[in-house]
Amino acid sequence: MKKSLTPLGETEMEVLHHVWDMGEATVKQVRKRILKSREVAYTTIMTVMKNLSEKGYLKYRKDGVTYVYSPAQEPDSVRSNLVKELIKKVFKGSPKELVQTLVESEDLNEKDLSEIKKMIDQMEDSQ
Repeated sequence: MKKSLTPLGETEMEVLHHVWDMGEATVKQVRKRILKSREVAYTTIMTVMKNLSEKGYLKYRKDGVTYVYSPAQEPDSVRSNLVKELIKKVFKGSPKELVQTLVESEDLNEKDLSEIKKMIDQMEDSQ
């Protein structure tokens, strides 16, 4: 099996985003959203949500026979941890290398660059 660079696979991340957007969701609701862009089996989403729960990213409550899932961690906390993992695995632990790669990528427009500069300025001002 191919090892992911983060502890979350692509579909897991997609499902997590949907649950974050909705606040809480059933397997049926998440599948309905994903079906707008691609075909996916109910059992696939059910398994992914169960796995996310076992990994500590989602929690659930039972509503009759239905499982209603919600975030077990704040999205910012999850993102922060995933980025730390990525920096460790891809950029040998160097945040500078990550930023350099982002800044040098052609996907970054002037507006993004300007906003990044502003963030750095604000961080420096608050120190």
